[in-house]
Amino acid sequence: MRWRQGDRLPRATVSAGEQRRVSPDHEALGRAVRALREQAGLSQEQLAERCGLHRTYVGGIERGERNVSFSNLLKLARALGVQPSRLLANAEALRTPPA
Repeated sequence: MRWRQGDRLPRATVSAGEQRRVSPDHEALGRAVRALREQAGLSQEQLAERCGLHRTYVGGIERGERNVSFSNLLKLARALGVQPSRLLANAEALRTPPA
C-alpha cells in the first residue's frame, strides 16, 4: 500500500508492559514542566485546564512521551507564569546526555 497525501499515518502502539524509548530532550522538558508546575502548586489537571490541553497530554509531556508543538510550548509557559525561554533553559539544564 502506498501513502497518498491526505492519508492518515498509523499510530505507534505499545503493548502492556512494553516500554517506550524516551529521548533525553523530551525527558528534560518534561522534568522542567513538572518542576515548574509543582513550584506553582498546580496539579496536572489544573495546569491542563489553564493551557486548554487534556490532562493526559500534560502527563505525557511530563513523562517525556510527547513531542510538544511550539504553540503548546507557549501555552505551557504562559500557564506556568514563565517566559518560554526560561522553560527551555530549565529543560536544557536538566538534560542528561544519551547513554
